[in-house]
Amino acid sequence: MRAVVTRVKEASVTIDGQTKGSIGAGFLVLLGVHKDDTEEIARWVADRICGLRVFEDNEGRMNVNPTDAGAEILIVSQFTLYADISSRRPGFSDAARPDKAIPLYELVIKECASRGFKVETGEFGADMQVASINDGPVTIIVEKNA
Repeated sequence: MRAVVTRVKEASVTIDGQTKGSIGAGFLVLLGVHKDDTEEIARWVADRICGLRVFEDNEGRMNVNPTDAGAEILIVSQFTLYADISSRRPGFSDAARPDKAIPLYELVIKECASRGFKVETGEFGADMQVASINDGPVTIIVEKNA
């Protein structure tokens, strides 16, 4: 599983002109599910996202976790994170098919919400427009392989 986690001042996802999810300060998470991913991996990724100490303390150092920062989380499915670019036309054979990817995507959402975060989402498989105002910018790749 691969998550691109960006610290944002705000972020939103729109589908067919309607806002599906919107957050204030927190994390925009683009989440890709690999064909070999498991529930254990999904829980590990959610734990890492929810514990990243990348918010600034009183001395300006990245030392505050998202809970203490009052962060919100917007999670958007992103199968293209597993693009194979060995040719000029990307292939996506390493990305999990929807029957496997959707439950693991939903598990990451559930795990983050169970830790008390406001979690907003996109819609799996939809054509989405994602907007964000990056903060820092701070972008971290969280990845765990089977």
